[in-house]
Amino acid sequence: MAKLYFKYGAMGSSKTAQALITKYNYEENDLRVWLIKPATDNRDGANIVRSRIGLEAEAETVLPDTDVYAIFAARHNADVVIVDECQFFQPAQIDQLRKIVDDFNIPVLCFGLRSDFQTKLFPGSLRLFEVCDNIEEIKTICDCGQKATVNARISGEGYIVTEGDQVLIGGNDSYIAMCHRCYIRGIQQHKKIKLHHH
Repeated sequence: MAKLYFKYGAMGSSKTAQALITKYNYEENDLRVWLIKPATDNRDGANIVRSRIGLEAEAETVLPDTDVYAIFAARHNADVVIVDECQFFQPAQIDQLRKIVDDFNIPVLCFGLRSDFQTKLFPGSLRLFEVCDNIEEIKTICDCGQKATVNARISGEGYIVTEGDQVLIGGNDSYIAMCHRCYIRGIQQHKKIKLHHH
């Protein structure tokens, strides 16, 4: 039986690269991949999924009110579905992906973040934890060497931001993956956080 997979990791854990490599591997085996991403993520242009290491592929952009099940059922022209930035999907869309797996016996692989900059689960990620078959963590490390679990939002001045909207793409703020201890310390000590510029 096909499964619904959630592969999550903090910022910079190569999730998108892994999504694109997975797509390539399926296509190597002559399987058709439907690569989708949420409309929220428009950093790299409307219908491009691009990894920091330079891999990219064309993807279909999905709006929050799009019924992904209906689109899939109408076309029925893919052997596997790969979702990038799945945390931005609506819980109802996660249920639609689940239904694709159940009704068509087709694997759906979702790549994304577990939690936001306030350490709260994204609604889409929460729904994935509730209904997926297979959860896998893609690990990355904090500057201190511990495993990174928090996606800290850093202001233009270099300080950790603890309030604001859950979704902010671009702007002057950037994000960095940290372990929880460094995150709390950075807030308490109002430390300037050194960003990695790629």
